[in-house]
Amino acid sequence: MEKREQFRALLNGKLEELLSEAGKAVSGMSGAKEENFPDPNDRASLETDRNFLLRVKDRERRLITKINEAIKRIDDGLYGVCETCGEDISVKRLIARPVTTSCIECKKEEEENEKGRGA
Repeated sequence: MEKREQFRALLNGKLEELLSEAGKAVSGMSGAKEENFPDPNDRASLETDRNFLLRVKDRERRLITKINEAIKRIDDGLYGVCETCGEDISVKRLIARPVTTSCIECKKEEEENEKGRGA
């Protein structure tokens, strides 16, 4: 159980970091004045940069959701248990990917099945 509390602290720290960065990005984007570039290449570059930032922020938003779900699993006593086979997930795997819901064996099988379907 002590390990779960260590993972809770790790997850909460990452969550605070992501939320802090998200707040800065939102205020930075909303505070930026709309640039009027006469050169279409400059405008395209600005749009590309914004789209990239939005994709990064979307990935961070999904990670925040996964972190919240992992914290809930800690609260429910289910953290570190594979959702597929019900076996314990190794501590090494949890350290590498604290939001995981699958043991390494089930994850490998899932990825092989995805490759087989061409996904």
